[in-house]
Amino acid sequence: MLRIDRVLGSRLEPEFSEELHRLEHQGAVDVVTVPAADLARRRLLIATRNGEELAIALPRNEKLFDGAVLLLEDDRAIVVRAATERWLRLEPRSISDAVELGYQVGNLHWRVRFGGEVLLVALEGRPEDYTARIENLIAARRVAVTVLDEETVDALAPADSVSTAIGHDHPHGDH
Repeated sequence: MLRIDRVLGSRLEPEFSEELHRLEHQGAVDVVTVPAADLARRRLLIATRNGEELAIALPRNEKLFDGAVLLLEDDRAIVVRAATERWLRLEPRSISDAVELGYQVGNLHWRVRFGGEVLLVALEGRPEDYTARIENLIAARRVAVTVLDEETVDALAPADSVSTAIGHDHPHGDH
């Protein structure tokens, strides 16, 4: 297992781009695809596209990002690719459905975006695991559900509308 303890820089930086270009022509650039939700993590066990296992342990002041160069040697390199994030589009049929949906999503601590009259939930697992938690609203046709990719969501809701309920300190009364 290869231990990575720092990000060398960005593949777009001039000091890396030329060497990476050379290695790409030799088929010597390996890619590690990191789910968007894991980019903020400093510690991560993950495998590259070619199967090399990485133990990533970054200092507090560093984060992974799309294009991060993790390894650059004369004969090989490893670069991060951010996986396209998927979103669950939840469209309530009425104001009362929207209130109940918001209450349930808040209690579940899901990361959301607001897109007009729809709620967009970041998928950090299988869509079925999310829809099972709000099945009562879906089965009663009070909420319509669609799975979208990042590009579609960006057109619906700007990135600065992202919110999260994770890590807040107040009781819910649901424990």
